[in-house]
Amino acid sequence: MGLNETLSKPGQMLGDMAQVSTLDAVVNWGKSYSLWPYPFATACCGIEFMSTACSDNDIARFGAERPSFSPRQSDMILVLGTITYKMAPVLREIYDQLCEPKYVVSVGACASSGGMFDTYGVVQGVDRFLPVDIYVPGCPPRPEAIMDALIKLQQKVKTQGLEARRQEVMRKIDEINEKNKPVIVR
Repeated sequence: MGLNETLSKPGQMLGDMAQVSTLDAVVNWGKSYSLWPYPFATACCGIEFMSTACSDNDIARFGAERPSFSPRQSDMILVLGTITYKMAPVLREIYDQLCEPKYVVSVGACASSGGMFDTYGVVQGVDRFLPVDIYVPGCPPRPEAIMDALIKLQQKVKTQGLEARRQEVMRKIDEINEKNKPVIVR
């Protein structure tokens, strides 16, 4: 087996001490285990998120134990609970202040689809104004479901480069803008 053939298969072990990889794979692995969440909690889903940091679930095992309450120090926003139309511009501004690359996790039925609150004041899903990466079902979702979403997001971060991430976010934002275009009837 030649060196070129070995380098074409990143992640393969060479003996007991060395492992061949690419710089992108190492950087993405590091990013995936250092996600700093910004919890935007407005309802009962926030309490369930708090329980993921307890000893039974321990979100620290996955590198997301440091919730940051400053968007400039976070790269992942967890939307936990009901979002009203008055909160939507504030949440969008917080999203814009997150560090690049930024990720959005919609937690619970209320954040994902408006939940049982089908009223004029409640946004029927944060995907109407944010490019959501992972949806967590449940009302409220169990801590295990939140941990599963974190693991899926880590897998996405490990496999996706920066340019692919930018293109995906721009595509999602274009879809949001197209969906929210005002309909003019003459």
